Amino acid sequence: MVQIAWVRLVVWILCAAAFLGGCDKQAGNPAPPRIDTAAELPKQTSTIIVPLNIDIGGLEAKLNRSAPTRLWAINQYEPKCIPAQRVTICPVHKKKCKGKACKNVDCKIGFKRTKVTPDVACTIVGHVNRGRIRLSGRGDLLTVTMPVTAVVSARDVGGVVKRETANASANVRAHVRISIADNWSPRAKVNIAYDWREPPGINFLGKRVRFVRKADTELAKVIAGLERDLSREIARVQTRAIVEGAWKEGFATIMLNRERPPAWMRVTPQKLGFGGYRINGKQLMMTLSAEAVTETFIGNRPEKPNVTPLPPPTRLAGDHGLRFHIPVLADYRELEPVILRALKKLAAKGIALDQVGPVKVDFKKVTVYATDGGRIAVGIEANADVIRSPLKGTSGVVWLSAIPYNEANSEVVNVRDLRIAGTTDREAVNLLFALFEDPEVLAEISKALVADFNKDYEKVLLAAKKAIAMRREGDFTLSAEVNEVSHGTVIATGQGLFLPVDVTGKANIRYTPNGRK
Repeated sequence: MVQIAWVRLVVWILCAAAFLGGCDKQAGNPAPPRIDTAAELPKQTSTIIVPLNIDIGGLEAKLNRSAPTRLWAINQYEPKCIPAQRVTICPVHKKKCKGKACKNVDCKIGFKRTKVTPDVACTIVGHVNRGRIRLSGRGDLLTVTMPVTAVVSARDVGGVVKRETANASANVRAHVRISIADNWSPRAKVNIAYDWREPPGINFLGKRVRFVRKADTELAKVIAGLERDLSREIARVQTRAIVEGAWKEGFATIMLNRERPPAWMRVTPQKLGFGGYRINGKQLMMTLSAEAVTETFIGNRPEKPNVTPLPPPTRLAGDHGLRFHIPVLADYRELEPVILRALKKLAAKGIALDQVGPVKVDFKKVTVYATDGGRIAVGIEANADVIRSPLKGTSGVVWLSAIPYNEANSEVVNVRDLRIAGTTDREAVNLLFALFEDPEVLAEISKALVADFNKDYEKVLLAAKKAIAMRREGDFTLSAEVNEVSHGTVIATGQGLFLPVDVTGKANIRYTPNGRK
């Protein structure tokens, strides 16, 4: 403070020495360079979830149409419908002994496997019909059930029994697990099993004679056909077309804010991953996750990103959700009248400089813009006269500069290091420079430079939330919600004081044909 006081004393002495000619009529320092660069926001990587609900009820109908109701029929003569009964009679056996231990090894005297009843022939007549094929599912397992009923008759059994009929039933069950090929077509791994609740057979001479083998041989053909049909029909589900449609709609440009400032988010998908599926009734619910670049632009609407071909499915690590910036901008022109009013109010109260005394000041104009080094330039045009002095007044423009800053997650922007910009040989001998080195004057300018972004922040955030809440494009609906908001660090740009707001949330693209939700 001693040094400043001496400077101001020198100002006064030199002005007094130049009484006849007065002080410099025009004063000032060179204006700092103006920068007009726009705010550039960094690209961010986002993850967009793409849930696809695919109706597979049509698959059930197709299977029922393709599979015949009568699966197979049989009318076959069987020479050994009931195999002959055989017995072994052996009164005397051959023995093999080792020491005192002996065992029978063969028949020495007797009959081996002697037929006591003949083979009984018959004609097997029958058919198997299926019931309705039904689809159901839970988790990652698709279940196909097909009830089967059989009617089997044995005719002319050994010439003794004219006809014997048996009814049987079975459940054919297919468990299907679905995977996705590189071309986004579904692939099915089918595991089929069945069991006879009542195996087909007849009662003859007090004995149950079953025809399971014959029935199984025919049913195996049916099951093989069902497995083939299942795989073919699942492969026909248009997953690729739906996935490709969702991929194309992911390339979007969305207006975040209409004005002050106009802001846009551009989404450019990069990768698409298959996150698995689950089945709920007749709905196949696939989960895809798209990795996308999200960019924020200020000003004119950016060009829509070029749509790239659908990539093969990949594994995506992590779940970052939607990430983008919301720009909150304070126009420097809005600060200029605020500073001017504060200075005029100070001048009305009266300004006194050390070693100079009361000074009459008329503040004319304030100019604010961005300059180098992340600083803002403040130019103040003023006339200054020393009261009760015959000296002529000093007028001109003095340029100050300051660094704008904000605390973490605060919408209030302050300035620091407010000082005269640059250097000049006339600073030490000019009343205006002494004026703008006065702590009270600098304090008023600092207070006037405080910018509260809260109102604009709330407005822009609300507009952004509305913009991303719901957006329908054809059969697809893009939607997002905001989960977390944090503030960045204020930046002095050519467009104004710029406060980047970091937004994270969840975003998805839903397949909603015909407008259903």
